[in-house]
Amino acid sequence: MTPTATHTRHTSASDPFPELGPIEFDADRIRDRVQALAEDISDAYLGSDVVLVGILPGAVMFVADLLRSLSIQAGLDFIAISRFGPSESTQGAVHILKDMETPIGGKDVLLVEDIVDTGLTLHHIMGILIPRQPASIKVCAFLERPARRLVRIPVEFVGFEAPEAFLVGYGLQFEGRYRQLPYVAQLDEGVVAS
Repeated sequence: MTPTATHTRHTSASDPFPELGPIEFDADRIRDRVQALAEDISDAYLGSDVVLVGILPGAVMFVADLLRSLSIQAGLDFIAISRFGPSESTQGAVHILKDMETPIGGKDVLLVEDIVDTGLTLHHIMGILIPRQPASIKVCAFLERPARRLVRIPVEFVGFEAPEAFLVGYGLQFEGRYRQLPYVAQLDEGVVAS
């Protein structure tokens, strides 16, 4: 896992994102890390029938870059769930918004997530996929925050350990915005609190 490094954003009067703070992971660093992850994943799944399963919508950019960087054959599918309940610390009810179309029985599945915090989303998705009898299920996360984990889900491939700041960009969003940014930056706390 690569340690974090913060870079100052250069802003101007015409900056379309004045509410963004320092850049945590710039586009070059992300590209290099995705390539390194792809090499590790290619080695781990050499000769396997592996399917990358992107968790929508946050993992779209990451899983697309990861898939293009692999040196092995790999399938691709997506899943999206909605989790609701009394609080984030409780599991609540789960509703599948978009299910996979690929049969995964006997195949190796690599779940690709944008960020793993509590682990609850992955826990629910594992509960959906394990009865479909894949040969294995592993997790690749662009970012993770191990200190916030409520459910112990192993994350075999990790891009970066995320700081506690609210992050946006490269698939991460706030109120549906900022996903398209090619870098990951902190979002001003005043924006998040408002």
